[in-house]
Amino acid sequence: MPAPTPNAVRKSNGSRLPNPARLVPELGPVSGALFKATGNGSVPKTTIDLMQLRAGQIVGNTYLTVMHTDSLRKDGVSEERITAVASWQDAPCLTGAEAAALALVEAVLQPSPHGERVSDELYARVAEHYDDTALATLAIAIGQVNFFIPLAVIGKPLPGVKPSEQWT
Repeated sequence: MPAPTPNAVRKSNGSRLPNPARLVPELGPVSGALFKATGNGSVPKTTIDLMQLRAGQIVGNTYLTVMHTDSLRKDGVSEERITAVASWQDAPCLTGAEAAALALVEAVLQPSPHGERVSDELYARVAEHYDDTALATLAIAIGQVNFFIPLAVIGKPLPGVKPSEQWT
């Protein structure tokens, strides 16, 4: 077997890709637009981070789970609530609105044995807590994390370090 190239060695000790925003500069405005859309105030930032933490757990990506856990901690969310995301269905420390949002992200990201991922019943449950603008924002927040999942699982940015050091 041939010796690994210096580039392969570098990537084995760090991320697989250099910073995608440098490779594809058009990523910056798209990313900024997604953050602006999810930050419109119709859904609490904490709820969006809880959803995106759950998405990271579902796809099994340490970078995403660490990033959203760190964000929740910085916003003062308790360790109990952060930990409860993994087993949210019976977590009394989460609100009904948060539980509905977590059910929605799971429904969208996981295959359904019954065909339709978001049933009318689930939609009605979520709509009890969120108006149309907030429902659209929840959908965009799920799309936002889905936008970054391929970069996270393919590029393997380094978890838990400054953004400037995530891509080596």
